[in-house]
Amino acid sequence: MKKSLLTETYRKAIHIGSLIIPLSYRFVFHSDRRTFFLFLVPITVIAFLIELFRLQNKTFKNIFYNIFGLIIRKHEHNDFTGATYLLMSSVLSIALFPADIAFLALSFLSIGDTLAAIVGKSVGKRKFQNKKSLEGTLACFVGTFIYALFFMPNPVIAFFGSLSTALAELAEIPIDDNIKIPLISGFVMLIISFFVS
Repeated sequence: MKKSLLTETYRKAIHIGSLIIPLSYRFVFHSDRRTFFLFLVPITVIAFLIELFRLQNKTFKNIFYNIFGLIIRKHEHNDFTGATYLLMSSVLSIALFPADIAFLALSFLSIGDTLAAIVGKSVGKRKFQNKKSLEGTLACFVGTFIYALFFMPNPVIAFFGSLSTALAELAEIPIDDNIKIPLISGFVMLIISFFVS
């Protein structure tokens, strides 16, 4: 296995673990937004403060990279890590969207982004200009759509949520995937729900 694929696989194994956020929200906290925020918001604030300290303190920055260096991408050296963006988008998604849409939008981030990366790097042959692959994009769409059908009674909302996830993951929008994927898919599902519910 190539080093880049091994590193990406390791990163995405951790990324798929972020499913614990939407699954906990739905099944442990029973979609109780207020109670879940008592748990999630302090963790997000702590992560945010750690990031600020890391970016301003060279000694702490070195310690941080000694621990997490394998999974830190180049652009994260002078920016927040994907984990902090993920926590921030979780708070935003749960605040902005109905419970079922927030649950799916955050699940789509974990599943879709992971499938796109692993499939794209391992078997992706048809590359777009941004070096992402058709195979990765299709894996993102199919995986999230199948997942959504188990939890969303309306297949039209599930379809457009999955499609917008795949397109958001593919798009070269200069916003971290951990922010753009759940917010774009969440807003698309919300809009579609007005027409089909």
